[in-house]
Amino acid sequence: MTAAQRADGARPRAASDATREWGTRDLSVRFGKRTALDHVTLRAAPGQIGAVVGGDGAGKSTLLGCVAGAVAASQGEVDRPPAARVGYLPSGSGVYPDLTVAENLAFRASVYGVSSAVAGQRVTGLLERTGLASARQRLAGQLSGGMRKKLGVIAAMVHEPELLVLDEPTTGVDPVSRADVWWLIIIAASEGAAVIVSTSYLDEAERTAAVLVLSHGRQLAAGTPAQIKAGVPGILRAISGRPREDERQRAWLRAGQWRVWDPPGASASGPGPDSASRDSASRDSASRDSASRDSAGRDSAGRDSAGRDSGSVIQPDLEDAVTVAELGSDLRQADRGEGAGPGPAGGAR
Repeated sequence: MTAAQRADGARPRAASDATREWGTRDLSVRFGKRTALDHVTLRAAPGQIGAVVGGDGAGKSTLLGCVAGAVAASQGEVDRPPAARVGYLPSGSGVYPDLTVAENLAFRASVYGVSSAVAGQRVTGLLERTGLASARQRLAGQLSGGMRKKLGVIAAMVHEPELLVLDEPTTGVDPVSRADVWWLIIIAASEGAAVIVSTSYLDEAERTAAVLVLSHGRQLAAGTPAQIKAGVPGILRAISGRPREDERQRAWLRAGQWRVWDPPGASASGPGPDSASRDSASRDSASRDSASRDSAGRDSAGRDSAGRDSGSVIQPDLEDAVTVAELGSDLRQADRGEGAGPGPAGGAR
């Protein structure tokens, strides 16, 4: 869209807006005695996509609502553009079911002061690309779930916002609609918007510029996908059988295979015989044996000190990294006597 076209209704993005980051700093939100968010920092740069991931009850919707201005912060800072320059899709469809597709978009444009000519030109291509052009006169309530989500994203984009906040826009939609939603997200970022999207799909988070991992309102990890993967502490192993008793709190099943996380200082060999029962010759033998083992406590055949197959060390992907972050948080809470959460997002414990 050219500057002349923008003059008909949409405000051009100011030069200072092009470099300013939006988001939160040390944000906390409390509802009565319950803490929904606990000192969370989230930053979104113009032209980039950031993802917020976490399980149910992690605080994703509360965080995005704060960023968009729909939820009040109890503590900390929220940086956002003026309300007219924010696009927000809540966890629902974000559209009026008793209005048609065309009426929903015309209403949203009028609210943001975008002329019908500019809005019409902007949305035509988006509707055609996402398969909604033929449904212009259909009531939004009669659309499929995927079509309603696409309509909600387009409605949030109609005024070319500086900050676009989308709360789980792909949850429960078919694969084709999911791809269309991501096409819209990429278009918004390419136009210079800072985009924040929450998702339960870690393959989606993998393609973003920055990821924030939440669990029970707490920030577990933040950075680029590569940084989060590289920051996984300890060792991750894939094992052929079931985990041992002492490994079960650090193991999960993924794609039919068990994975075990060994925190820093832990050994894949697990607890051995009582040291008091070993004589000095045994200790000397163990010392020589440990020198030939890798950092996971395995010998050259992949066996632990008890002769069991301890699996193979693998490089974590983002799903593994998020799971380890949640496991580590649960173990720390258990050590403090606070109780652990419901389990890792990446798989069954």
